[in-house]
Amino acid sequence: MSQYPLRVPDYLLDQAREAAKEENVSINQLFLAFISDGMGQRRALRSLQERAARGDPARALALLESLPDQGPEPDDRMPEALQSEKRR
Repeated sequence: MSQYPLRVPDYLLDQAREAAKEENVSINQLFLAFISDGMGQRRALRSLQERAARGDPARALALLESLPDQGPEPDDRMPEALQSEKRR
């Protein structure tokens, strides 16, 4: 495992110490968990961006236009109170 010196502002280190104490883990474990989570989110975002770039909006709209015109499922309908508020 590699090591990397990390400079952390005092206020963040104080928050990290408190969070590590609450989670009953070391600060190192806490930072590794945060870094791992952040990298996973970054990979997911990149994947979504790549997929979106391959998308064809005109083709998607054409597909939607080809579907039969029908209302939403009963569970997907907007409550009456919100419908009248939206009409204002």
